[in-house]
Amino acid sequence: MMKILKLKLIDGARMAKGVVVVIDVFRAFSVAPYMIHKGAQRIYTVATVEEAFYLKSLIPDAVLVGERNEKKCAGFDLGNSPTHILNFDFSGRTVIHTTSSGTLGISLAKDADEILPGSFVNARAIADYLIGKNPEVVSLVSMGYEGKTSTQEDDFCADYIENCINGVETDFFSMVETLRYGDGARLLDPANHEHSPASDFDLCLSKDIFTFVLTVKKNNEGFTYLEKIVK
Repeated sequence: MMKILKLKLIDGARMAKGVVVVIDVFRAFSVAPYMIHKGAQRIYTVATVEEAFYLKSLIPDAVLVGERNEKKCAGFDLGNSPTHILNFDFSGRTVIHTTSSGTLGISLAKDADEILPGSFVNARAIADYLIGKNPEVVSLVSMGYEGKTSTQEDDFCADYIENCINGVETDFFSMVETLRYGDGARLLDPANHEHSPASDFDLCLSKDIFTFVLTVKKNNEGFTYLEKIVK
């Protein structure tokens, strides 16, 4: 019988074991599936800006995508906004992606048998993949804000994935309304719209629009990247 562990933040990522779902709804692991949808051939995930620039020196034509404090990193091509991602042609491109929470969580989950980036946009696909795989242990890690502060959206996503696995209905509308006036309100604040357009809120909460799962792999040089799994 599958045991589901629900963990949080940096310490949770470090403690995670089994098949680990690293959850970052606003916005890293909503952005990643959108980039795949827009044609990205490979997405490398790195923990730091310095690593991103180093990898860029090895892959000069790669697209740099990432944020710190939710704003585009200096010298990067794009920030971490799904709205901006959808306006960019990633066809056949390699991406280097770094964020304050999600990609950091991947780098910290060193005891995982497998790592899946998680968000609402492909949450049911993740649940179905886990049901089919039926591992002894699944760790759902809500990365929160910068891996330091819990956030409603990541906790809700962990609840939703768990409910999908267990065949339990979820009141998603209530989750969305809670986020609209809670931890998601910052995405709707006009003061943040240069780097976080209001449309990011809806794009990140477009539940189950993708039927594929992403899993973390390593290349021969030890760099982590995301690989698409199609059912």
